[in-house]
Amino acid sequence: MTDRPDPQDLPIQEAPEPVAVNQRLFDGRRAQLFAWAAALYAALHLAALNGLSIAGMTGGSVELPFLPTFPIETWDFRILHVAGALALGFVLYAGCRHADGMRGPTRRLDRLAAVLLVPALIAFAATVWFAVQIDGGKLWNGMDAGIAFHETWLFGVPLLLATVGSILLSWADRAPRTRTAWPDIVLAVCGFAVASYLVTIYGTDMRKATGTPFAPIGMPIAAVAGSLLIMELTRRVAGLALVVIAAIFLAYVFVGPYLPGILNTPAVTWERFFSQLYTDAGILGPTTAVSSTYIILFIIFAAFLSASKVGDYFVNFAFAAAGRARGGPAKVAIFASGLMGMINGTSAGNVVATGSLTIPLMKKVGYKKETAGAIEAAASTGGQIMPPIMGAGAFIMAEITGIPYTEIAAAAIIPAVLYFVSVYFMVDFEAAKLGMRGMNEDELPRLRDMVTKVYLFVPIVILIAALFMGYSVIRAGTLAIASAAVVSWLTPHRMGPKTVAVAFDKAGVMAIQIIAVCACAGIIVGVISLTGVGARFSNLLLGLAEASQLLAMGFAMVIAILLGMGMPTTAAYAVAASVVAPGLIELGVPTLTAHIFVFYFAVVSAITPPVALASYAAAGISGANAMGTSVASFKIGITAFIVPFMVFYNPALLLDGTTVEIVRAAITAVAGIFLLSAGVQGWLIGGRAPWLSQIALIVAALFLIEGALLTDAAGLAVAGAALAWQRLVQARRKAVAHP
Repeated sequence: MTDRPDPQDLPIQEAPEPVAVNQRLFDGRRAQLFAWAAALYAALHLAALNGLSIAGMTGGSVELPFLPTFPIETWDFRILHVAGALALGFVLYAGCRHADGMRGPTRRLDRLAAVLLVPALIAFAATVWFAVQIDGGKLWNGMDAGIAFHETWLFGVPLLLATVGSILLSWADRAPRTRTAWPDIVLAVCGFAVASYLVTIYGTDMRKATGTPFAPIGMPIAAVAGSLLIMELTRRVAGLALVVIAAIFLAYVFVGPYLPGILNTPAVTWERFFSQLYTDAGILGPTTAVSSTYIILFIIFAAFLSASKVGDYFVNFAFAAAGRARGGPAKVAIFASGLMGMINGTSAGNVVATGSLTIPLMKKVGYKKETAGAIEAAASTGGQIMPPIMGAGAFIMAEITGIPYTEIAAAAIIPAVLYFVSVYFMVDFEAAKLGMRGMNEDELPRLRDMVTKVYLFVPIVILIAALFMGYSVIRAGTLAIASAAVVSWLTPHRMGPKTVAVAFDKAGVMAIQIIAVCACAGIIVGVISLTGVGARFSNLLLGLAEASQLLAMGFAMVIAILLGMGMPTTAAYAVAASVVAPGLIELGVPTLTAHIFVFYFAVVSAITPPVALASYAAAGISGANAMGTSVASFKIGITAFIVPFMVFYNPALLLDGTTVEIVRAAITAVAGIFLLSAGVQGWLIGGRAPWLSQIALIVAALFLIEGALLTDAAGLAVAGAALAWQRLVQARRKAVAHP
């Protein structure tokens, strides 16, 4: 028998780390400098979150253990959280695709950008001068003409000039990957100038003046500049979709007074609106609250799993357990992506992380390019609905609803299982139709070797156990992070100081995208909150419900999907929850059910054509047509479009009922999912199903999914008839083939 490599090294190590087209690849001292900056940014979050006290997400302070005399107030913590991401993001991601040649054509632009550094530094210096005056006892009143003059001409005008000018220059600066660009350095300084001003002013009584004529003029100016910076970084790291949506919402604030009917809004000045936008009613609201705590915590956890190679074990275990089954790599994708996806905050990010390995292997065993990409996209998207983390969605839901996290995680178990069972059936039936095999024995790690290293699951076990034992999310996450480093000492990949620094560096870079999109989503949430459009949408749903409750739910589904398109999960849910969930609750839908409903459709927007981020990411790896992959992933993940309605009509699926009701609902729902998968794929009990049987199977599935005793009986009867018809057709075909 030939020797095989250590199962810890099979086979995830072979997947190259993807690099964005505008991502910089520094070398030498510059690389070390920014690596340490990213590592310090992530490490400071972990230190702050585990400080001497965390006095809630709205108000109170976060005390740094190494600076106990300098408590960071909650708003300040979020402002610095966004500012750090802006600085790192502008340095590490260019405003356009990189040029691989010499810098030649960019020199003139660099000189112009260097000139813009002067007003940026003036604006930053002005905030320091303001802080010195306020600390000296000066009353900072927005009605003071002298203060207004200084804020306008020493801070506001230089800041806007540097911000707008540098953004425009960055679009044309095609510097090589290995160097920084002057426009981006200026933008980083502008980000810190905005943060410095807001931290200074929000430390005074002027915080209470937001949205009133007494607010200093610097507040709305800082918010305008901050919004532009956030939207530009979001464009760089997540594309235009979310930026366009945010721009439309911002335009709506000022166009709304001229629109008819339900879209009409009261007139508001730009000063009043923007002075409120960069507060907990908007950018510093729930989305940034969660990104600055739970999301970055689990990004650090994921980075530690990666750096310690413990995360590789999860994927390799899936290969050992499922790789031999027919269509093995596809089933591996389901398990691996489900496990890693619940930690990762984006469906597309999870596709890139695991799909770079699983998609080529799926193609190798016979799956079409579109199908291979679609399976990975559907599985990675499902990871976002898998408890206990749900891609941080569970924590956002707890933050928004006030429902205990443990209750949300428990309620989401059956719906998540239904989704993954459906994807598994879809994959298995597809493999059966194509006569696929599994992977060869010598291509896989030995299962018994994997079992001997089952202790590497300890970080996940500790995380789940700590959460359900009542530990705070931050404490549980920190224990899991520490355990990932500890268990690495039982493997050849021991984490030392250097590896820990690499993990923090990776976490800092990974966090940039999700922080940017959460802050950009905060702009949308702020518009919804400050214009009252959410309440008007609720009235629209109530009107539809008078005609048909199902129609109202269907309309809510469409809006949630549309709002979620082009966004990572957390941002998609936060926006949809602001618009759609209140309307559903007004209809009488229980709060948890309404938010689960919205959350599912915000998540599956990642595999819904025409804007399906997860499907597009998978298509890029598989080499398939993006739209074809989107349609295929929609088909494979079709159960996710049905589960929310199942939950609405059958609360037992959310563990709301007696034990008998819950068990019966779960069993019949799984049976319905099996029949639905069989009907969609056209395969049942060892053979292709005739078209009439396919229709009958889908009808039977819908009966069983509904959940009532009468419909369950009807569903079983229809399923029996479909199976009988299939057997009859198969018998006739055999008789014709072998007379």
